[in-house]
Amino acid sequence: MRILYGPVDSWRFGRSLGVDPLAGRAKICPFSCTYCQYGPTPTPAVGRRSWVSVERLQRELEALGQVSADCVTFAGLGEPTAAANLRELVLAVRSSLALPLIILTGSGLIPRADVRRDLLLFDQVVAALDSPDEALFRQIRRPVSGYPYSWAAIVEGLRQFRRAYRGRLVLQMMYLQVNVHAAPQMAALARTLEPDEVQLNTPLQPALGGPITETQMRSVERAFAGMAPVRCVYVDGQTQTRPRFP
Repeated sequence: MRILYGPVDSWRFGRSLGVDPLAGRAKICPFSCTYCQYGPTPTPAVGRRSWVSVERLQRELEALGQVSADCVTFAGLGEPTAAANLRELVLAVRSSLALPLIILTGSGLIPRADVRRDLLLFDQVVAALDSPDEALFRQIRRPVSGYPYSWAAIVEGLRQFRRAYRGRLVLQMMYLQVNVHAAPQMAALARTLEPDEVQLNTPLQPALGGPITETQMRSVERAFAGMAPVRCVYVDGQTQTRPRFP
């Protein structure tokens, strides 16, 4: 499997060149989220290891040639912070491409200090947070067997990261029928984390209880009134807004 993919058009980031630091044939993740487009997780990742070599990434970057993109996004088939050599992969991309670097993380490994240090290298960190308590966390995110962290540990990891990070922190909050009622609590939690942006999303494919409707999303948005900026898939996803960077 290739490490580089795209560029692809994103309602959140514009035209994005993808980097998959896992580059596996099956999803590698500490979660088996109910809304994941890749389905259940066959390769659990409760720790970190190097899945692809820096040399392999450098070869792909050399073969890339000119690319028309707004940013580089570390994502792919699983949790990108599961890559133990994430720092080295980031430095390889920075040495080749003069583009803002983004990472999409499910936040599952952010209780680890080494993961938080690696995340400091990015211009923008998009961190998922879908629940206001342990019960909903386990119902929605479905941690794999052996996963060592609680919902509270993830929130504390995000809080510690926010204090150290000088880039753009974005919280992605995925809403389903099972957590739409918790929007006020999730909004209150988001305020304590002081993100630079909140993205309100819902899976536009079958999920646990199904995606929430546009009417329900308007109710969710009201809970976040006063936070700026707040972006919503039902608005920005339809208008394909351009990315925002510092």
